[in-house]
Amino acid sequence: MHTQLLAYAIPLFIVLMLAEWLIARKQGRKLYNFKDTIANLNVGIAERLIDCFTVGLFYFFYDYLQKHLGLFTIQSSLLSWVALFLLTDLLWYWYHRLGHEVNVLWSVHIVHHQSEEFNFTVSARITIFQAIARTFFWSVLPVIGFSADMITVVLLIHGIYPFFTHTRTIGKLGFLEYILVTPSHHRVHHACNEQYLDKNYSDMFIIWDKIFGTFAEEVEEPIYGLTKPLKSYSFLWQHFHFMLELWYACRQADSWKEKIKILFGKPEKIDPAIRAMLEEKFLVRKKETVASGRFRTYVSVQLVLTLVGLFGFIYYQAHIAWTTQAILSCIILITLINCGALLEQKRWIFYLEYARLCLLILLMPTLASSIVLASFIGIISLFFKTFHHQYLRLLYGIQV
Repeated sequence: MHTQLLAYAIPLFIVLMLAEWLIARKQGRKLYNFKDTIANLNVGIAERLIDCFTVGLFYFFYDYLQKHLGLFTIQSSLLSWVALFLLTDLLWYWYHRLGHEVNVLWSVHIVHHQSEEFNFTVSARITIFQAIARTFFWSVLPVIGFSADMITVVLLIHGIYPFFTHTRTIGKLGFLEYILVTPSHHRVHHACNEQYLDKNYSDMFIIWDKIFGTFAEEVEEPIYGLTKPLKSYSFLWQHFHFMLELWYACRQADSWKEKIKILFGKPEKIDPAIRAMLEEKFLVRKKETVASGRFRTYVSVQLVLTLVGLFGFIYYQAHIAWTTQAILSCIILITLINCGALLEQKRWIFYLEYARLCLLILLMPTLASSIVLASFIGIISLFFKTFHHQYLRLLYGIQV
């Protein structure tokens, strides 16, 4: 039942995103960009998928710490719940702040700040690496004595609230601005304007920024994204580019002391020339063609089908065999990589399409359907080059 309830979060959030889009349209504002929206949702889908396999591990991790290393055993009461909420938010503040100030943590948090838009879809830009990193901060809670059940409930609420702060459709909220993190506060945090950098790290209660001197009020419309825009919608590049930058920076360091200083130093200390060199090496850029309606429809259909598949996966996970779960997960991840590559107009995506078809054979419920699909794949294999060229021509409108 727990996973079934989590599945309903997907259509709920999609409805809220559509509502935000309609409100913005009524206000005469364009808050959604097609490629940016697809890229944001791709990151979120991947995190939700992987979370299906890791959420139980996090629970047992907290439970083990509390039972074996817990200093106390804190019972459920109004006071203990209030204390847990405040401690959780305080730990988040320091995780979040260090996530911007320490390279090894920034490498997993940077994905959340890559979007140059600011809407509900940006809240989906959370990765499993970020979830793992902040779990180590929250591991203080079971050591103090809070139970895994209490921690899980609080983290669930704590994870839902920030969704509503990623919007430009809500202005300032009066006296709530002094207590809670509001959309206005969080817009500042996502800004790359000089006066807004490294501000407003709090997640639910803005008091931490005011206590620790990192608060800034929104006085003008921010410019969103990284100080050096990524300018890539590649699913893989968005996840791993800064990890690569750190790796190359460490390779260039002369001593272990220098390597450690790089890993635990500030992001601005990384030589910006490294990013340019890596982009030159790994991001082969071709002149983009104008995205046709057919292209946008094709990408959108893939995303919708993936969201439907993810909903079904989460809802029925307890009844799906492990082998089937593994195959479905591979298909979803291939689709996400494929969508990112489509947005970049890569020509190698046909190979991913082919791999996805091959995996679908393993999911066919009957021998007859498997034979039909296998025959279709066989025909593609015989005339692979021809199908490849026609696919690119229909999709991108280019000749190969």
